[in-house]
Amino acid sequence: MNEPIERTDAWFGARRRLYLQEVGTRDGFQMESVFIPTADKIALIDQLSVAGLAKIEATAFVSPQAIPALRDAEIVLREIRREPGVVYTCLVPNQRGAERAIDARADELNLVISTSETHNIANLRMTREQSFAALSGVVSMSLSAGVPVNVSLSCAFGCPMEGDVPAEVVLAWAERFLSLGATGITLCDTTGMAYPSQARSLVNTFRRRFPQSGLTLHFHNTRGMGLANVLASISAGADRFDASLGGLGGCPYAPGASGNVCTEEVVHALELMGYDTGCDLGLLLQSAGRLPALIGRDVPSQLLKAGPRLALHAPPADFSQWRDRALARDS
Repeated sequence: MNEPIERTDAWFGARRRLYLQEVGTRDGFQMESVFIPTADKIALIDQLSVAGLAKIEATAFVSPQAIPALRDAEIVLREIRREPGVVYTCLVPNQRGAERAIDARADELNLVISTSETHNIANLRMTREQSFAALSGVVSMSLSAGVPVNVSLSCAFGCPMEGDVPAEVVLAWAERFLSLGATGITLCDTTGMAYPSQARSLVNTFRRRFPQSGLTLHFHNTRGMGLANVLASISAGADRFDASLGGLGGCPYAPGASGNVCTEEVVHALELMGYDTGCDLGLLLQSAGRLPALIGRDVPSQLLKAGPRLALHAPPADFSQWRDRALARDS
């Protein structure tokens, strides 16, 4: 009888390697009302490029009218300084966006479809089958150009309008795109509806069904369970996670909610637990520290406010006086 694929962390050893993928420069910036100057975007991506991240979603090749915050996609992707070993991916919604991204030298294209019919129509103005037909052509064109494709499945852990999306529906959409030649699938918790045992179960089932496929988990912290979902997924064998600097991001169907899991907070927690993320936490915090000035508001990151666990503080100014008095009472 075959044993289940789910394994404990001890099975992997004390320094199991995990991979963090930054999405704040796309998923986060597209939600902001201010336009971040192109030079600042490039400088931020350049800093993130040497921070040990496995992948950076640099921008999106979408209509400037739809998302004016990312209207400088070509310039950003062409002018960033590329670090060897880092994958620079871009979201593209259609064939025209794919052509632009390939021309600007994207390392990978990220396509999006919702596993929920209602959400797909509300978000993309198409049925799922219409989206699949359009994206099938994008996959074919991209692979012909030698550019790999990742497909992000939105609402994989639940839809805010339909409720739970059955796991078999999620897996069926993954299978359809993998059969076209997609090299990776991202399971997206688009509005923060995932919970740990659900995340563990879906990851475990996905890995058993598609053991050769790349798998990324994309969690939001809408209901405060983002990090718990990351840890539950790790316990089921997942090793790649999207995260957003400063915790930027969100979704128009979860108004007022916090954004994606926070890159620096995830790295901080995982490193304390003995995992190897390959990331430089100090550099990530420096990068996150630039965000409030760029977007004109505070960011959700609690780590940016409190500092790492062992960022110690000096005793109060009158500490020596009270110490001497306390010691005097024992003499």
